Amino acid sequence: MLRPRPGSRALFGDTFTLAASKSTHILPTEEETYSQLLRTCGQTSNLPHGKAIHAKLVKGSLPFSPFLQNHLLNMYAKCGDLSNGLQLFDEMPHKNVVSWSAVITGFVQHGCPKEALSLFGRMHQDGTTKPNEFTLVSALHACSLYGNLTQAYQVYAFIVRLGFQWNAFLMNAFLTVLVRQGELTEALEVFENCPNKDIVSWNAIMAGYLQCSYLEIPNFWCRMNREGVKPDGYTFSSVLTGLAALTDIKMGVQVHAQLVRCGHGAEMCVGNSLADMYIKNHKLVDGFKAFDEMPSKDVCSWTQMAAGCLQCGEPSKTLEVIAQMKKVGIKPNKFTLATALNACANLASLDDGKKFHGLRIKLETSTDVDVCVDNALLDMYAKCGCMEGAWCVFQSMKDRSVVSWTTMIMGCAQNGQAREALDIFDKMRLEEGVEPNYITFICLLYACSQGGFIHEGWKYFASMTHNHGIAPGEDHYACMVNLLGRAGLIKEAERLILNMPFKPGVLVWQTLLGACQVHGDTETGKRAAEHALDINRTDPSTYVLLSNMFAGLSNWDSAGMLRKLMESRDVKKLPGSSWIEIEKGH
Repeated sequence: MLRPRPGSRALFGDTFTLAASKSTHILPTEEETYSQLLRTCGQTSNLPHGKAIHAKLVKGSLPFSPFLQNHLLNMYAKCGDLSNGLQLFDEMPHKNVVSWSAVITGFVQHGCPKEALSLFGRMHQDGTTKPNEFTLVSALHACSLYGNLTQAYQVYAFIVRLGFQWNAFLMNAFLTVLVRQGELTEALEVFENCPNKDIVSWNAIMAGYLQCSYLEIPNFWCRMNREGVKPDGYTFSSVLTGLAALTDIKMGVQVHAQLVRCGHGAEMCVGNSLADMYIKNHKLVDGFKAFDEMPSKDVCSWTQMAAGCLQCGEPSKTLEVIAQMKKVGIKPNKFTLATALNACANLASLDDGKKFHGLRIKLETSTDVDVCVDNALLDMYAKCGCMEGAWCVFQSMKDRSVVSWTTMIMGCAQNGQAREALDIFDKMRLEEGVEPNYITFICLLYACSQGGFIHEGWKYFASMTHNHGIAPGEDHYACMVNLLGRAGLIKEAERLILNMPFKPGVLVWQTLLGACQVHGDTETGKRAAEHALDINRTDPSTYVLLSNMFAGLSNWDSAGMLRKLMESRDVKKLPGSSWIEIEKGH
C-alpha cells in the first residue's frame, strides 16, 4: 500500500486546508471537491499535491471510492508517475473501464507502448471489463508507437466485434498505424470504406503519401477540394512539403493562394512548409517573403532559411541569416551549426569557420552536438586547406562514422596528402573495422589519381566487388581513367572504358578526352569526343576540351571550326569565376 508522504498536507496551502477541514462525513460536494483537486493536479503536473491528496485518502478520513481512485490514477498517469499509478491500479479491488483506460493511456503518453499493450492484453484476459472507444484508441496508438502491426490488426478485429468499426476516432487511429508502418494500400482501403471521414482521416492519408508516394499528393489535394473538404494547418503543411519535394511551383503558388483565403498562414509549421516550397524551387526571394511574414519563428525556421540559401548557391547569405538569428536571441542547434560550417566550406572562409568551431565548443554542454556537426567541421577545414585543423578535430572525435573517415580521405587527397589518404583508409579498415561505402571508394580512387598510385588504384578498384560487395559506378571508372590517363596510359584507359559492364556516360569519355589533351593523343581524343557528343551534344565541356587539344597542337583550323559548331548549336561555354575576400571599410 502507498504510504502518506510526511508533511504533504502543508503543500496545498489554503485550498487543501479548506477541503481537508470539512466534516469526515462524505458528501457529494466533498467528493467532487477532491476529484476537482486531483484533476487540477493532473493538468498542472503537480505531483506533490496529488500525492498529498492520496495520503489523505489512505488515512481513511474519507471513503476511498472507485470514483476518486480513478481520478487519482488519472493524476498519476498525467504526471508521469507510472510506477505509483500502476501500484495503485493493482491494489484497486474494483476496476472499471475508466481505470483500465487511464493506466493504458498513461503508458502510451509517456513513451511506454510495450507496457500499454501488455496492460491491454491483461484487460482482455481478465474478461470482466469490456474496452470502450478511449481504451481502443490508446491501444492503437500504442501499436503505432511500438510498430506492432500484428497487434494492430488484432485490436481492429476487436473493434469490429464490438461494432465500433465506423467510429471516426478509431478509424483515424487505425489509419495512423497503417501509414506509419508503410501499409499505404491497406490504409487507402480502410479510408475509402469509411463513411464518416473527417479532416484527420484525410490528413492521415496525406501523411501516407508524404511517406510513400509524393507523386500522388497533387491529385489527392485536388480531390479534397472537389469533395469540399476544408483543410487545416496540418493539411496545408503536408501538401506544401510534398509539392516542395516535387518542385511543383505552379501548384505550390495555387496552394499558397488558398492558404491566404483560409487564414492558416500564421501557424509556424505552415509558414515553414511554405518557405521551404519556394526554396526547393529556387525562389529564394519568395521564400524570404514567406519567412518574413511569419509572426513567430523558431530555430527550425531560421535554420531552414539558412540551409535554403546554401541550396540556392548563396553561402554568404546563409551566414547573414544565422547572424540575424543570433541577434534576435534564437539559440543555434546542431543543424544550424552544420549549415553554417557547410557555408564556410563553400566560401573557403577559414576565419568564419573558426568562429563557428568556437561556438560548437561553447554549445557542446547545452546542445546535442553530434558527429554530423564534427563531420561538417572536418569538411570546412579541409576545403579551406587547413589540414592541421582537420586533423585536430578528427583526432578529438569520440565517435567517427564512415562519413568522418571519408571526409578525411578526400581532404588529404585535395590538399596534396595522397599517401596519407591511403593510410587513413587502411587504418579505417584494419584498425577500426569501419566498412567503406560507395563514396569512400570514389575519394580513395581520387587520392590514387592525385598521387599517381597505379598499383594501389587497381588493388582498391578490384577490392570493391571482391571484398566489399560494391559494384563500381561511373564515378569510380572516371577516377580510374583519370589515374591511367595522368600516367600516360591512354590505351589502357580506353580499354577500361570499352569493357565497362554498363554504357559509359559523358563523364568517363570527357575524362579520357582531358588525358588525351595533356598527352597530345589526337586520335583517341577524337574518338572520346565523338562518344561524349553522341550522349550529350549540349555539354560545353566536351567542345572546350577538344578545342583546347587542337589549340595545344597548333591546329587552329580545327579549333576554330569547333567554336563555330558551338555557336551553330547554341552551346554556351560556362564562364569561370573566382572570389576574393575584402575587409570591411576598404
